[in-house]
Amino acid sequence: MKKVAFLGLIILTIVSCKIRYSTTGAPMPENIKTFSIDQFTNQASLGPSTIGFTFTESLRELFQAQTKLELVPLNGDLSYEGTIVSYTIRPISLSGDQTAAQNRLTISIKVSFVNQTDITKNFDQNFTRFADYLSTQDIASVQDALIEEIFDQLTQDIYDKTLGDW
Repeated sequence: MKKVAFLGLIILTIVSCKIRYSTTGAPMPENIKTFSIDQFTNQASLGPSTIGFTFTESLRELFQAQTKLELVPLNGDLSYEGTIVSYTIRPISLSGDQTAAQNRLTISIKVSFVNQTDITKNFDQNFTRFADYLSTQDIASVQDALIEEIFDQLTQDIYDKTLGDW
């Protein structure tokens, strides 16, 4: 009898517990239901021609994976648009013979964010990230992987700035 009562108490405790999960550590405000991400344009003089499209899709995928918000074409409760403003490659370290041992790919993106439910959260801000690669590697052979790495960081930075509350 004690085992049945104890088992019943455990089941009741488990069933009555409600765990709220949020990827940001803070619950999503209930009045935010949708988001829209306009096509980011490329104004950088270098980089692949598809970089704006690639970034836009990366940002959309992140928000769809980490939120329950609905992606809408225009005027979401949260709205994002922007421009790739810089794509640069620079040497960062020299080898013994005064040639570059490593290069750094840096991408900067200007983001305009509008929160329709709380205009105090609106901003225009640049986000910059980089990835390093050996100078013995041809940029064409590593570019896609470097861009993906940088975009993973940039999209998370934007997500954290707009939904992370930190």
